[in-house]
Amino acid sequence: MTMTSNQPSVVDDDAFTVRRSITIAAAPEKVWAAVTRPEHISRWFGHTEFGGDADVAVAPGASGTITWPGREPVPVRVEAMDAPHSVSYRWSNPCLGEPVPDAVDDSRSTLFTFTLEPTASGTMLTVVESGFETLPAPADDMESHRGGWNGELDKLVVLLESEAASAGAGAA
Repeated sequence: MTMTSNQPSVVDDDAFTVRRSITIAAAPEKVWAAVTRPEHISRWFGHTEFGGDADVAVAPGASGTITWPGREPVPVRVEAMDAPHSVSYRWSNPCLGEPVPDAVDDSRSTLFTFTLEPTASGTMLTVVESGFETLPAPADDMESHRGGWNGELDKLVVLLESEAASAGAGAA
């Protein structure tokens, strides 16, 4: 099976954003679960918990953490949700070597929004991370997060398309 190939993330230095749009050969409801259910987010992003539980659904105002191997838990908060079209998270995710705060610091954080659009072959998922101008080293942080979104979203494509292929093979 061939996985969908997508363009890499793009940094907009003037707008202080990182953006990536990807096509996933999976139904929108599968993609929605993958970006809003902690137990699914944990399979492709970082270990995610809200309210200390990896099985609690996200809702606006919910706070939690995302943790990658070898790193301290990064605080995250759900800012907005328009199910099943978009969800926004705010996090205080410093570049490596910077201290990680215990809670989201609104004055030094970025916002990332996932937007889903159904397509003929599955789903177009766009992530836009903004607010880098609030950080001490915006250019370095945008570049770091650009690479992060490339790797993490590529893992999401592989996960969801592999599952869709397995489900299709089981139905045959």
